[in-house]
Amino acid sequence: MSRPDAERLCGLLLQAARLKTTPRTGWVQRGVPRAESVADHSHGVAVAALLLCELHDGPLDRARVLTMAVLHDLPESVTGDLSLGASRLLPAGAKAAMEAAALQEVGKGLPFFAGWRAAWEEFEAQTSAEAQLVRDADRLDLLCQALVYERTTGSRELQEFWTFAPPESFRLPAARDLAAALAARRP
Repeated sequence: MSRPDAERLCGLLLQAARLKTTPRTGWVQRGVPRAESVADHSHGVAVAALLLCELHDGPLDRARVLTMAVLHDLPESVTGDLSLGASRLLPAGAKAAMEAAALQEVGKGLPFFAGWRAAWEEFEAQTSAEAQLVRDADRLDLLCQALVYERTTGSRELQEFWTFAPPESFRLPAARDLAAALAARRP
């Protein structure tokens, strides 16, 4: 495989850097001041995924887990972040198709990108233990951030996030336990 030119690689890095200034829309819509960025969230997902790897019984491909955790929201560098409320108003499959097209655009012309895309598609399809762990990590980070905002801003407008990800909806027992522990800490 030939190495892509530095210009194209810089383009990928700059595209991904947009996530650092892309706010998480759901928090903004609820009036959370200085809402986290999509990149902030992806970091939280990666840390939660590493923690869940430590607690998981059975073999896991940690590199695959971290690849999915880091890449799971990369399409949002093109599409922006859609809130739960906005996403539910789209026709079935529209958000997934939009994000797949955005990811294709981000990786166009990069020979290694097929592997990144495959990891992203595996996460979206939830076809492996690694993908399921990352989904739980994604939702754990959401609850952790909701708790932080409830504690630091006094916001009581965040119940829908807790309703979206109740402990019983998590696949991994350790993730269920962590979700319940986070819920128990609510003010």
